[in-house]
Order: sequence, then structure tokens, then C-alpha cells
Amino acid sequence: MRDLANNLDFKRGLSPGAAVGDNTPYVSQILDTKGLTGAAFVILTGSLADADATFTTLVEDGDAADLADHVAVDDAFLTGTEALASFDFSKDDKVFKIGYVGPKRYVRVTVTPGGNGGNAFIAGLWVVRPDTVPAANPPA
Repeated sequence: MRDLANNLDFKRGLSPGAAVGDNTPYVSQILDTKGLTGAAFVILTGSLADADATFTTLVEDGDAADLADHVAVDDAFLTGTEALASFDFSKDDKVFKIGYVGPKRYVRVTVTPGGNGGNAFIAGLWVVRPDTVPAANPPA
């Protein structure tokens, strides 16, 4: 079996926490892509209690550290699609992913509920490949 632990690093994206019971967006931590050769965002769902809620995923990037200059990422710079990383109420306890291969320094992911009147538990993780290995343990 090949070693992944020394070739991948992990960054907090969306911390697990209290359920969102309305349409408040889940906005990830901003990822600094400097020193990375690859990045993917993994979305983990828990219980999605509303029987008609939808969750739309959007990836944005920019060159400002606070993403004050953010724009939606062109599909050419995504591996996978935002549609495939979006989901609905029937996707309890599932995993979704989307990759970023764009030229900008900073990137974030937003998951926006629609029609959500129940409790929705969502967490996220940046999985990255640093340009130098081995990756730090524990992750930096």
C-alpha cells in the first residue's frame, strides 16, 4: 500500500457544530494555496432534517487574503462540478467533494441551504497536497 499520510495535508474547512435550522450559508475557512500542488474540499453531511431542503455549493477565489475580491470560480478550474458537490435533504451521512486547480492564491467554498426549516449538520475539510513532503504531522 502507498503512503498517503506524508503526501497529503488537511486544513479545517467547516467545523462541525450546532445545526443550522434556516437558510444561513455555511462558509468555509479561506484556503491559502501558496505552496500547494493540489486542493480539494470535502463536505460531510450528518442529519439533514428538513424534507424539502436543498444545499447549493459555490466555489470562489481571489488574490486578496480576505477574499474581498472574490469571484465565482470558472468551471475550467474545478475538478468535479458544483452541481455534483450540491445535495438535498435525502443525503444524510454522505460525503461530497470538489477540487480546485485555479490560478488564484485564495479559495473558499460556500454551501447555501434553500427551504431549510429543519436542523442540518454539515462539516467540511480541505484536503491538500503540499509541494514539499513529508507533510507536517499533526497538520499545520
